[in-house]
Amino acid sequence: MVHDSPPPAAPDVLPLTADDGARFELMLARPSGPPFATLLWLPAMGVPARHYLPLAQALAHRGLAVAIHEWRGIGSSDRRAGRHDDWGYRELLTQDLAASLAAVRRRMPEAARVLFGGHSLGGQLACLLAALHPDAADGLVLVASGAPYWRTFPKPFLLWLAFRLAPWLAHLRGHLPGRRLGFAGNEARGVVDDWARSGRTGRYAAKGVPTDLETALSALRLPVLGLRLRDDRLAPPASLDWLLQRMPAAPATRLTLDREALGDVPANHFAWMKAPAAVADAIAAWARQGNSAFAGTAGG
Repeated sequence: MVHDSPPPAAPDVLPLTADDGARFELMLARPSGPPFATLLWLPAMGVPARHYLPLAQALAHRGLAVAIHEWRGIGSSDRRAGRHDDWGYRELLTQDLAASLAAVRRRMPEAARVLFGGHSLGGQLACLLAALHPDAADGLVLVASGAPYWRTFPKPFLLWLAFRLAPWLAHLRGHLPGRRLGFAGNEARGVVDDWARSGRTGRYAAKGVPTDLETALSALRLPVLGLRLRDDRLAPPASLDWLLQRMPAAPATRLTLDREALGDVPANHFAWMKAPAAVADAIAAWARQGNSAFAGTAGG
C-alpha cells in the first residue's frame, strides 16, 4: 500500500556513453525520502524507456528508486539499426547495461539493495545481466516476462516458423522492420539472431560473449519475483516457468494479477503500463520483504 508522503520529484535524465561510443539516456525516479532499494529496469523489446515513467513514479511513491534503461536503437539512443549499424546481446549486456549499472552505483550509493528487473525481453536480459554480474544485484523482478522458447506457447509451430523467418528477414532488410510488422521496434540483426536462437533452442547464448550463460544462470541464488498478467498471451505460464527453470537455485515467487486486481484494466502484456498501481504494489511489497513468503495469486 502507498503511505502518505510527498509525491516523488520529476525524474532525473542522465546522459550516458557506452565504452564503444553509443549514447543514450537513463531516467532515474527517486522517492521523496531515502530509497529502501534501487531497481534497474529494462524495457520490453522496441519499447522506449519513457513509457515506463508511470511505473517508475508509482514505485518511487512506494519508496523504491527506479533507473529506467534505454535500449540501443530505441528512444533516446543515438543509434538506429540498419545495414551499416548492427549489434546484438553482447553490446546490450556488456556495453550499454554496463554503463547504466555503473551510473546507478554512482548516483545511488545510499541504496542498501539493488534489484534488476524488466518487462518481457527486459526481464530475460535482467536475468542475463545478473548471470554476468552475480554480486551486483540482490534480486530479480520479472513482469510479463518469460523465455521465448517455442514449445512453451500455444500454436508452437507458428512461433517456430517465426524464429526461422525473423533472422532471414532481418538480414535481407538490414534490420527487422518491427514497426511495420506490428511487433517490437526496428531491431538490429544481431539482436534478432540472439533472440531467435533462444526461441528455437530454449537456451541462452550471445554471440561474442564468452561466458556460458546457461551455466551462469544455473548458479544464481538471487530471489526472483515472477509477476504474470492473467490474460497475457505473449508470456504464458509455461514461458515464465521455462525461464525460472534456467535458475533452479534461485528462490522464485510467482504472482498473477487479473483484470479485477488491476482496477478493470485488461490483464495483458501492455495495458498495465498505463495503470501500474497494482504492479507497483506487488513489486514494492515483495522487495520490502526480500526473499520471504510473499506469494500467491491476487484477484484470482
